[in-house]
Amino acid sequence: MPEIKKARPFHEYMDEYKKQMEKGDIKEAYRGLMEYILGLRTYFENKYPDHIVSGSIYQGYMDMTYFSFFPESLKNRKLKVAIVFIHDTCRFEVWLAGYNKQVQTKYWKLFKESDWNKYSIPSTTKGVDSIIEYVLVENPDFSDLDTLTKQIERGTLKFIKDVEDFLSKLKN
Repeated sequence: MPEIKKARPFHEYMDEYKKQMEKGDIKEAYRGLMEYILGLRTYFENKYPDHIVSGSIYQGYMDMTYFSFFPESLKNRKLKVAIVFIHDTCRFEVWLAGYNKQVQTKYWKLFKESDWNKYSIPSTTKGVDSIIEYVLVENPDFSDLDTLTKQIERGTLKFIKDVEDFLSKLKN
């Protein structure tokens, strides 16, 4: 059986988990968040039929939840865009990612070795799923989901355009 790393005994965490689940707030918030992200995925799928949107969302371990978006220009380079909700900070980010670790490392090096500093570049690729990252919405307003969706859409499209512009200047 795998070992669970923890600061307190595992059973204490589970006791707290049970209390929180009995209250019901976390369960309802999580359900609502998953419904919103599924709806966001469907929004991108319907609005951008020329792009591929992943068929499902990755729900994660309450660390991150995301779905992938594949503009043709990036897909041809074996790159994808992930629209990510980070649970700890409760914010939305957009990441450029590779189809696999080799692609990720190749493009991470291209961005890292360039003087391009428009977006955050992780210091390493080890244990990291992104090549570059950008915070789309720092403090999402879940009381106005239409506006939130438009914020995420605008930021994602700008991110994609900036990445495409950078990559178009590279020699292949």
